Amino acid sequence: MQNHSIISNVNRAFSEHPASVGESYSEHFVTAGGFGWALFKASCACFVHAVLPFAFEKTGSKAITALHTRMVSNRDRRHD
Repeated sequence: MQNHSIISNVNRAFSEHPASVGESYSEHFVTAGGFGWALFKASCACFVHAVLPFAFEKTGSKAITALHTRMVSNRDRRHD
């Protein structure tokens, strides 16, 4: 019986938050991964900009604005 409880807890851990925003685990994985990748690229551009101030002058701020807009407009898929 203990195994069933552990499996149930693991399943809940992987599904509770995605379900709270109207996504399956795989949909949430793709969405969150896409945000992570965009933030990683923006972060790299910001570090280059720190060394070379003439490079990537607006890349970080544009990425943040775009990601914020994307997140707010797709906040909860259950309303679609």
